[in-house]
Amino acid sequence: DVNVLVLDTEVYSNTGGQASKASPHAAVAKFAAAGKRTKKKDLGMMAMSYGYVYVAQVAMSDPAQVLKAMTEAEAYHGPSLIIAYAPCINHGIKMNQAQLEIARAVEAGYWQTYRFNPTAEKKFTLDSKPPKADYQDFIKGENRYASLLRQFPDIAPELFAEAQKDAEDRLASYQRLAAE
Repeated sequence: DVNVLVLDTEVYSNTGGQASKASPHAAVAKFAAAGKRTKKKDLGMMAMSYGYVYVAQVAMSDPAQVLKAMTEAEAYHGPSLIIAYAPCINHGIKMNQAQLEIARAVEAGYWQTYRFNPTAEKKFTLDSKPPKADYQDFIKGENRYASLLRQFPDIAPELFAEAQKDAEDRLASYQRLAAE
């Protein structure tokens, strides 16, 4: 009965800022100076695949959803994992703008919020609304993507389109789970 909270900055400082399997598609990182060429692993889906782990992906732009996830995780008898989007100064934003950046990430479909409770009648709940902001405009506002556009303007649009497709596919898989 362990509860784990992951604050996901998507910048992996403990690795020296180098690309990892958890770095997002098209993001610039050490050893991926021309943008990461593969999609980000989905930690939540990996944990859900066990079938007995409570999993939630949250964003502080919706405090009620965060509280609901934490309450459910605490009440769940078994392991629970909550993954929270946490903007980082390395994204090129001022930390007093973090809440606004989190809201932008959710509105653009960059970060989806959901809850998976293995013991509930409806196991998977997609809390995010459909994206209402432009995905590529959002990523271009962060250093890890904007620097790709500045340094490699010939390949950036293709990688940005692939990153957007990854986000759309991820959302579609969450929507399928929610419909089951």
